[in-house]
Amino acid sequence: MTQNFQAATVEQVAVIGAGTMGRGIAISFVNAGINVTLLDLNDDVRAKAMDYIGKIYAQMVERERITQEQMDARLACFSDTGSYADIAHVQLVVEAVYENLALKQTIFRELDRVVNADAILATNTSYLDIDAIAAETSRPEKVLGMHFFSPAHIMKLLEIVRGAKTDPAVLDLVEALGARIGKVAVVAGNCHGFIGNRMLEPYVFQSRRLLLEGALPQQVDQALEAFGMAMGPFRMYDVVGIDLEWRSRQMAEVKFEQGSADELNVRVDDRLCEMERFGQKNGKGYYRYEAGSRQALRDEDVEALVISTSIDAGFERRSISDNEIVERCLLGLINEGARILQEGIASSSADIDKVYLNGYGFPAECGGPMAYADERGIANVYNALKALEAEHGEFFKPAALLQRLAEQQRCFADVNSSDINTESK
Repeated sequence: MTQNFQAATVEQVAVIGAGTMGRGIAISFVNAGINVTLLDLNDDVRAKAMDYIGKIYAQMVERERITQEQMDARLACFSDTGSYADIAHVQLVVEAVYENLALKQTIFRELDRVVNADAILATNTSYLDIDAIAAETSRPEKVLGMHFFSPAHIMKLLEIVRGAKTDPAVLDLVEALGARIGKVAVVAGNCHGFIGNRMLEPYVFQSRRLLLEGALPQQVDQALEAFGMAMGPFRMYDVVGIDLEWRSRQMAEVKFEQGSADELNVRVDDRLCEMERFGQKNGKGYYRYEAGSRQALRDEDVEALVISTSIDAGFERRSISDNEIVERCLLGLINEGARILQEGIASSSADIDKVYLNGYGFPAECGGPMAYADERGIANVYNALKALEAEHGEFFKPAALLQRLAEQQRCFADVNSSDINTESK
């Protein structure tokens, strides 16, 4: 690579997209003394972003977390623009627009054309193919993922996603830069959802399936919170916004086969969104919220919707224990973690645990999902998965790595390069 700078000398960063995520990312860099140009083609969005950033720092002064002089110095590090020509000089670009591959590819073609050849180009995508984005540039070795977690200026986790052609020196530089801006950086391989969100999918799938089979949102959330999760899945979706996934499927024109497991799994979410129940943002989602409050209140209308949706789908509702809720959700999470480790998407079980401790609210006393599995005993986890597979089907088939570790009386912490099969991806 021709780049001649190091993480400690990065002084100029551009963030593309001045929405919620872009603003938080920009603040993260400025808090570390790095100048940021916030680029958005919408003048109104840019103005709102700069107003929001000013209010964030004013609140910090009011709470005596920083001085007025520090606030003024940080605000001086910000600039905003609607022109790509104004970011030609930067050393790093972080794209933070919404999850649309075609849009991101268009942006990266423009960045590649305008921004100096030594600059690193990063995407904040949560799920999309890094290589499909990098292929739109003449510098795929300088393209990678920087997946921040919302709110980006508060959450510690940063997933750094390596593409097939990403230069190892670029990974090292961005990992060091992550530490400089106060993040816990974990390098992940390129796959749908990377480490954190890929593991989240089976966890959430089981949460939703349990609603169809007989549970209610509050019971699922309370069972997982009693285990130690910082927030149950339905409270989490209310915070994030139920409509984000719904709108993403609409934009990508994703259509599940009627009556398939995937289609059944999103029926409640879809109906909530059709009713404009998007979560905390508009005071009603899986729960209801009083004006100005973030306290999740049980909503009998939602419970009635869950019941009617499951009956319409042909389910015979039954009583479900809290233990079953925890087992199915956590074992789905751990099993996917085993596949991620087996495929080399994560370099160690400790990296997976870092992701879940710092980004997803897994209880710290358990050490993370993979450490929890090791403590529980891999053979015990394997046997529990086999029992669930017999009752609920292929979803719970144990990962090949998990089965091998159980047979060899080993644990996830023992996994080394000989256990990794990159062809299994």
